[in-house]
Amino acid sequence: MIDRTRPPIGARWTLDGLRWYYAPEFLHFERVSRRRPALFVGNHSVYNVFDALLLADELRREKGIALRSLADRIHFDLPLWRDLVAAQGAVLGTRENCSALMRRGENILVFPGGAREVFKRKGEAYRLIWKERYGFVRLAIEHGYRILPYATVGAEESMDILLDAGDYLKTPVGRYLRSSGIADRFLRGGEELPPVVRGIGLTPLPRPEKMYFVMGQPIDTRPYRGRHESAETLRRVRDRVARQLEKLIDEGIAYRARDRNVGAIRSLVNRA
Repeated sequence: MIDRTRPPIGARWTLDGLRWYYAPEFLHFERVSRRRPALFVGNHSVYNVFDALLLADELRREKGIALRSLADRIHFDLPLWRDLVAAQGAVLGTRENCSALMRRGENILVFPGGAREVFKRKGEAYRLIWKERYGFVRLAIEHGYRILPYATVGAEESMDILLDAGDYLKTPVGRYLRSSGIADRFLRGGEELPPVVRGIGLTPLPRPEKMYFVMGQPIDTRPYRGRHESAETLRRVRDRVARQLEKLIDEGIAYRARDRNVGAIRSLVNRA
């Protein structure tokens, strides 16, 4: 059995490097309990996957919690990367896997925005793009799980979007993808076209923006037990989660504006 409270040495070096690069700061960590598991619900940043690794690492260090992420299939198709993701406790993000983890009392991480929130368009920074997704709320209510919203601030500024899905679809290639039906069959109408981004200089390497993780107040779903098939209940709880998460994002942005300790490496990079 894998001891997820002690990552492999290669993963440890990678995580230490990420902490040095992003200088993460964690706010309100006292809201995280070791005694009762939670479904952590966060906001996705354009292309950024390192934020989830940093959160999982901090939970392991400070709370002894092994966080299990619900990850997209693409993470398990990439050599080397899939090993790091698996070492961090990630599993394929299916309803069956989530239910199994909840039955075992695991702490779980989910991003309701999925790929669409990763492949953001210009002007969508810090916007929650959850559409009509209620699966995470349904499962939390069904299993009596606490939902713990948390916000990540900083990752959105590590990259600039140069071309997004809307830009693609205006080109001859984009028009072909639409007319041929490829966009609808494989790219959800073009919404999952990955943007072209710029980080350091002209490269896609993310800039070392300091990351802030703001933990919210846990939401107890036990009062809703037995109503996991009620559309009204699902919408009410999901909206409650989203409202708190949006407030946490605002809190993180305001905290960053007052923060003087933005990390040593950031000062070495020309952001122009």
